[in-house]
Formats: sequence, C-alpha cells, structure tokens
Amino acid sequence: MFRSRIFVTWFISALIVWAVLFHEYCGLEFLRTHLYYPLIMVLGAFVAGMTPEGGGAVAFPALSLFFEISREWARDFSLMIQSIGMTSASLFILTHPQTDRRVFRPLFWLTPFACLGFLAGMQWLQGLSVVAIHLVFLSLITAFALSYAMHAQRGQRELLQLRTGTDFLLCVATAFTGGIAASLFGTGADILMYTLVVTRFGLAEKTATRLSVVLMTCVSSAGFSWRHFVDADLQPEQYQGWLCAWPVVLFMAPFGAWVLQRIHVEWMIRGLVILNSLQLIYFNLREPSLARVLVSLILTLLLFIVFRWGVRSSGGERKAAEQAERGSC
Repeated sequence: MFRSRIFVTWFISALIVWAVLFHEYCGLEFLRTHLYYPLIMVLGAFVAGMTPEGGGAVAFPALSLFFEISREWARDFSLMIQSIGMTSASLFILTHPQTDRRVFRPLFWLTPFACLGFLAGMQWLQGLSVVAIHLVFLSLITAFALSYAMHAQRGQRELLQLRTGTDFLLCVATAFTGGIAASLFGTGADILMYTLVVTRFGLAEKTATRLSVVLMTCVSSAGFSWRHFVDADLQPEQYQGWLCAWPVVLFMAPFGAWVLQRIHVEWMIRGLVILNSLQLIYFNLREPSLARVLVSLILTLLLFIVFRWGVRSSGGERKAAEQAERGSC
C-alpha cells in the first residue's frame, strides 16, 4: 500500500499534524469519552475507500440515529472526516502506478457544479424535516444497492465518454444534485455520480468507484472549508471529534481502496446491500410507526423501480451504441 513516495509523504505529514493538533486541542480524556467517533469510522472509512459510498454513509446515520446527534452536526462531521480519509484514499488512488489518471479529467468540470449544488442546498434546503432527510437518504442508498446487485450486466469501459450534449447535461445535473445531497447528509455526490457513469456510460465498477471517491473528496473538502471559513459556526467539540477519528480514516480509507484492487466486485456490491438495508431497518425500528414503515417501503420501492429502469434502459442504449460502433468499423 505504501509504494508511492507522494502518498507516504502525505501519510507521515498528516500524522505529524494530527499529533500536534490532538495534543493542543483534544487529549486522551476527550478520546476516552468519545470513542464512538473513531470506532464508527473504522467501518466508515473502509467503506469510503472501497465502495462508491462515502464514509458519511456510515457516519451520518450512525451519529444521527444511534447516538441522536443533530442532523447538522452529523453532516458536518461527515464532511470534516471525509476531507481527511477520502483525501488519503484519493492520493493513494491517484499516485498508484497502475492508475490511469485520464479517468479523472472530467472532475475538472464536474466538481464546480457539485460545489454549486452544495451551496444551493446550504442556502435553501436546511429547513427540511430531519425525519424526511433520513428517510430519503436511507431509501435512496438501499434502493440503489438492491437494484444494482440484481443487475447482471456490468460496465467495461475505463474512460468516461460523452457522445451528446444530453450526456453532458446529465453529468452536470447529477453533480449538482450530488452537491445538494452533501449539504444535507455530508455525502451523496459519490453514489449519484457512480450510478450515472456505470449505468449510462458503462464505466467499469472499480473505475467508477475511484472516480466517485475523488469527486466526494473535492466536495467534502470544499464543504468543510465553507463551514469553517464562511459559516464559521463549527463548535470546538466538532473539531475534537474530528481529531479523534483522524488517524483511523487516514489509514482505513486508502486501505479500503487497496482492498478494492484485490477483491471481486460482487463482494463490494453485496456488502453495500447488507449495510444499507440494516440502516433502513434500524431507522424504522427505532421509533416504529405504521406511517413511517409504509412511507419508507413505498419510497424505497419507487426508487428501486427508477434505478432498475435506468440501469436496464441505459444498458440497452449502450449495447446498441456499441453494436453500431462495431458495425461501422
């Protein structure tokens, strides 16, 4: 895993910076009483590096549902911790000798639209119901994982190819929507972009995962910077929790990316199904009500149908386009 000098330099430098900040602003006593931050991120960071879901997909529901921390606090923590963990994973990916860095060129124009979506969400959508936000988030990720796991056709392309203006607009709209999701959950831009590039453009799963990791890194870092420098209302305890989990994500996220290179993609997909389904089940069992269960099931079913339709239709269009390309040769 430590084959790149750039990655090793980053890893050691980040550890030194963490040690100084931890000694100055946190300490072992705070860590002892807030061990749930690093423990959550053992799994969260591993998921962030190995799958198209950011660490926030674990941190956000864990903190806001299990530990009853405010939705805004959980979102901020997700952005803050991903700015370290997913940066670490991104540097590992980008500096790996076998990485084709042409894959990441679209991020130069996708990232600004994702950041604009984040700003729009921060400006106009923060008053939404917390229960509604949880319901939409958990239904979305569960429906995606289920629909994709049931789809037999997998992507093969290694580079994102846009053939029409519609393709460009779809990518822009997806990035913008992903930024909005990040303003609510602290994650989401990655899984939405992954869904698009795999289903419509036939990008290979592992390649699409790496692309989504780097995109979410950029959005997380921009979001954290906005919350720190512009909104300027992050609390001292949020920084302390961030410092508690820093060394965990620094290692676990690139470790997840390293594991992704060595496992069959089906194991990744099955893991997503189990993780997302358990989170949705817990959400309904935590404060059970018939209305909540029905709404979550209906919304998950509707999103599942949408994803299934998108995967099938995009796969059919892609197959026809590929046959046309071969026929013209």
